[in-house]
Amino acid sequence: MKRAGHLIERIADVDNLRLAFFKACRGKRGKAEVLRFRERVDGELSVLREELLAGSVDWGEYHTFQVQDPKPRTIHAAPFRSRVAHHAMVNVCEPVFESYQIHDSYACRKGKGLDAALDRAVRFSRHGNWFLQMDIRKCFDSIGHGILKQLLRRRFKDRSVLRLFDSIIDSYEHARGKGIPIGNLTSQYFANHYLGLLDHHIKETLRFRRYVRYMDDFVVWAADKAELISQRDQIEEFLPERLGLNLKSATLNACERGMTFLGYRVFPQELRLSRRSRDRFRRKASCYARVWQAGIWDEAELAKHVEPLLAFVRRGASRAFRERAIQECGLCPEARTA
Repeated sequence: MKRAGHLIERIADVDNLRLAFFKACRGKRGKAEVLRFRERVDGELSVLREELLAGSVDWGEYHTFQVQDPKPRTIHAAPFRSRVAHHAMVNVCEPVFESYQIHDSYACRKGKGLDAALDRAVRFSRHGNWFLQMDIRKCFDSIGHGILKQLLRRRFKDRSVLRLFDSIIDSYEHARGKGIPIGNLTSQYFANHYLGLLDHHIKETLRFRRYVRYMDDFVVWAADKAELISQRDQIEEFLPERLGLNLKSATLNACERGMTFLGYRVFPQELRLSRRSRDRFRRKASCYARVWQAGIWDEAELAKHVEPLLAFVRRGASRAFRERAIQECGLCPEARTA
């Protein structure tokens, strides 16, 4: 296995830092910390360049807040300056992380995503009689710092980059020596890399041909129910032994009965909305209707919020449901929902 080296010069390159700055600005151009950074951008990037080259960056304090997405999550947002550094590192290191990923890992990867994961799940449901769906308990909070650092050293040999990785990992703890923050760009890559060991175990050691993982939610399909029961026991042993993780749930069922996955119900011939997604759509549509009817939003602002909501439910067989829900809440009864 050839490890990647000589990366820090590319990370600290002025053009890469400017690209990282523009990426970090997306959707946040009006925020005070972004405006302050922009006012002295040349000086800020120059100092950041020197810190990166030295392998020592002051990551600052996280800003913590709660979101409902769809379940409650605690987000730890790094200061804007640190987010620029994260983007600079990912710009260069992403191909190294990507080289370890299997084909059927779908979260936080270019050319993958939710649609591709769902399409693959429907396809595999047509060719396997049974599925075993598993979910890792508090995955981000349970990632072991020591294990993650060891895994990173298998792919990277640039000492400055490894020092930067170590300092990012050490900047946050959920428990002693455990946890990476939800909210860091680097956390997405760290978590995918960490769970890559599980992916390779399932594909190469357990020899499952049909397997899909979307971050900490993963599924295997097989023709034989007994095979899945046996492999479930092996996976339950592998996770705590090699990665210090534990399963939150494991569901074994026939494909024809459907599987709740990523907010949808997956069947061999179609994709439907899950009950939770239906409830979430009704709740959000009603909220948006009240804000619009109160005159707080104009139609353009309303459309900006409604379109992503409609895009999510359109993936499933839901036309009658969404038209009825839109009419019931009084939200744009004339709107196109097809």
